[in-house]
This record gives sequence, structure tokens and C-alpha cells, in this order.
Amino acid sequence: MKKLIVAVLLMFASAAWADNLKDGYAAITTKNYPVALAKFRLAAAQGESAAQFNLGLMFYLGQGVEQDYVKAVRWYRLAAAQGNAGAQYNLGVMFSTGQGVAQDYVESVRWYRLAAAQGNADAQYNLGVMFERGQGVAQDFTRAHMWYNLTAVSGDKQAVKNRDNTAARMTPQQIAQAQKMARECTARNFKNCD
Repeated sequence: MKKLIVAVLLMFASAAWADNLKDGYAAITTKNYPVALAKFRLAAAQGESAAQFNLGLMFYLGQGVEQDYVKAVRWYRLAAAQGNAGAQYNLGVMFSTGQGVAQDYVESVRWYRLAAAQGNADAQYNLGVMFERGQGVAQDFTRAHMWYNLTAVSGDKQAVKNRDNTAARMTPQQIAQAQKMARECTARNFKNCD
């Protein structure tokens, strides 16, 4: 009986945060930031990663709150710890640019890898940039080409351009290796790609 009561309570709690999240999305769509903030905070308090991500975004953009990159990072970390790919990507950007945290390319790459493993094309593109420039990783045109190629498949024109520019600095063997790595990465659903 106790298990049933706990299950019923959890069901109502889940419905409550889902309603708060839905109401938060509706409010942000109409730029009713005070309501969005309140609803996202309620859902975030229940551990909802999408609400935590949206609070991070509100603090990052200064929507209904004073822009605060440190608070944005705090909310993004909570969401990222639960596997939220958008939060992981945004943390990668913030560590790359030094917004709300000390600039740290190694940490940026770590967050990009987590998001890329979930199929986040922006994170995959940025990994291409990091490998091309040697930021946070050893410069590696083969890996840069692989990440650009993965993003190019989704129709990203800049990724196509960067891939082709990177290929101009590579041997035919390196290009073939990068293409093979991209195929293998796709077959593994972006897991353990480098």
C-alpha cells in the first residue's frame, strides 16, 4: 500500500512540474517573463532539466532578469548533469568564451563532446572548430574534418565550407580516414567518436 501511495504522489508531482514547464513555455513565447520565470523555477525545483535549461537561458539572455552569466552557468550545470544536450552545448560555449566562468578550452571540449554524443549538431560543429584550431585538444585536421562532415550531412553550409577548407590542408589518406571515422561515428550514434 505504501508503494502505491508513493507512486500516486510521484505521479501528481510529475504532472505538476509538467504543467509548470508547459506554462513556462507558453509564457516565454508571449514574452511574459515574470510568469515564465516563476513556472520554470517551480519545475526546476522538482528537478526538471528542461526548466533548469530555460532558466539558464533566461539568465544568459537577461529575459525577465538581470543578465547574469554566473547564474546561467549554475542552471546549465544542473540541467547538463541530467544529460540535457542543450545545456551541455551552452556550457561548452561559455567555457570557450569565458562567460560566467574562466575561459577553459579543455572544459569547453568536454561539454561539447557530451552534447555531440547526443547528436547535437552545433556541438559537433564546434568540436570541428576546436580540432582545427587546436583549442583544448591537439590540432588534428582529420578529426576536424570528421566533425565538420558529420555536421555537413545535416545541411549546415558553414560546416561544408569548413570541411572543404580543412580538406585542402590534408592528404588523400587523411581525408579517407576522416570519412571512415565519420561513418563509424554515425553507426555508433555519435558515441565514442574520438
